[in-house]
Formats: sequence, C-alpha cells, structure tokens
Amino acid sequence: MLNRRSFLQNAAALTVLSSLPARAGTRLPIRMAVEYNMLPEKLSILDRFQLAKDCGYQQIECPTTPNPADAQTMKSASEKVGLPIHSVMNMDHWKYPFTSADPAVVERSLEGARTSIHNAHLWGASTVLLVPGVVNAGTPYQDAYVRSQVAIRKLIPLAEELNVTLALEEVWNKFLLSPLEFARYIDEYNSPRVRAYFDVGNVVLYGYPQDWIRTLGKRIVKLHIKDFKFIRGKDGADSVARWVSPGDGDIDWMSIHAALGEIGYQGTATLELDPGDTDYLKDMRRRFDLILSGEMHPRA
Repeated sequence: MLNRRSFLQNAAALTVLSSLPARAGTRLPIRMAVEYNMLPEKLSILDRFQLAKDCGYQQIECPTTPNPADAQTMKSASEKVGLPIHSVMNMDHWKYPFTSADPAVVERSLEGARTSIHNAHLWGASTVLLVPGVVNAGTPYQDAYVRSQVAIRKLIPLAEELNVTLALEEVWNKFLLSPLEFARYIDEYNSPRVRAYFDVGNVVLYGYPQDWIRTLGKRIVKLHIKDFKFIRGKDGADSVARWVSPGDGDIDWMSIHAALGEIGYQGTATLELDPGDTDYLKDMRRRFDLILSGEMHPRA
C-alpha cells in the first residue's frame, strides 16, 4: 500500500513526465481526419463516409451544407458509418469576405457562417473554420484587422449558444503574417469561443510552422496537414511554389512532431489535399501516421 509520501512522489514524477516534449517514435495523441472533398465526388455521401472509414481515418471535416436534406444525410451517414464530423469548413468567406467595405457583402458572409455554425450543431462538430479576411488593393491591412474582428464578434453569441468554437485559419490572404500577430489577434477577442485553426503548410513560404505552433500554443484548437514545396527556377526558369503530399515537400515533420508534443496538443488534425482514389487515400493516411509517430524523416 502506498503511503502519502510515496503517492506524492509518484504524482510529481508523472507530472514531470507528462510535461516532457514528445520524442521521435512517440505517437502523439492526435486524431486523424480527412477533408470531405478529398473523397471521390462520384460516390454518394454515405459511400464517401464509408471509404474514409475503411481507409483508416477517425474523423472527417465537412463543408457548409445549406440544404437541410443534404445536411441531414451527412448526419445520418456519419452515424451509420461511425465516422464523427469534427469540424465544418465554412465556404462563403472567400467570395464574401468579412473584410469587405460593403455591409451587404459582410452580412452575406455572416449568414454563411451562421449556416456553418448550425451545421456544426446538427452534426456534433466542435468547430467551424473561418478565414478572418483578405487584404487586397481595395482593403488596407488596418481596415481588414478592424473589420474582421467587428464581424466575427457578431458570431460569438450564436457560437456560445450552440457550443461551437470559431476556429480562425491563416491562409494566403496577405493577412496575419506572423505568429506573434496571430496570437495577439486571437487574444483580443477575449473569448474561449475564438481560437486558431493552424494550417501547417500555409506558412512555409514566409515562416516555420514549428515556430508558429510553439507561439500559438494552447490557442490551437484544430490543425490542417499538408506539405509545401518551393522550387527555385534556374537559368531563367520560373520558380514554383505549391502544396504537395506530406513527405514530398520542404516541411521538417520531425520538428512539427516535437513542437506539437511540447504544447501538449491532443485534438484533431485533418488532411487537406487533392482528391484521390482508395490507394491514394490509404497512402496519405500512412504518411499521416508517420508524422504523428515522429517517423517522417527528412528526404535524403
């Protein structure tokens, strides 16, 4: 029987061990999900869910589904197959950005986001992915910063009511270009219902994803997984920058594994890649598992 001193010593040792960074070969406690649009479009909704399950994925991320009948079919497929929908990919924020100077455009974006939140509630998903805004020739950076926060704050009451988190993602939109700024931007909402959806491949052109992970820390509620490759042109040829399958690009996945272990991330990560057939989906799942196990070594 343990005495009080032995119990406290063991508890302290476990606390220290749990705070240590993950070592290579240690499987991170992260669930593997697939993006719905990676699954063959020719299949029915039910068959797409079944294929994802058969390929070894544990969860799925689905797009905004305005049609109530289609949304119910998604829910039924998820329940029948046993593949939970963990997140909703909001669809209107590109065509109707939150940062537009036109109130009608912003309201259209908010309506799309509200539909996404209701989808999440119906499906039992914990998050809705939102792109905060776009900086372009007609939208100065400062205006994008202010407008996006004004708009997204209007969604917080509904998110609170339906128990859904608004997960903001950094994308190639000339906005929120450093981890320090992104962390401050999230914190300024002062709400547990606004957190970060960090895409590992989206920052490689101008940063290091492992640095972003450590800086954002517990602000990260979900992850997108894809690789990125930059090929510098030679002898006058054009340079090429593109997203690629995990392991085929420039990302140091061993460093990603270490950073995720350091912040104690235990949520879901979703592959966001081109669609493909069964063999392709199984291979991507295999690579995904190598990443989470700390075994995706750099290319020779």
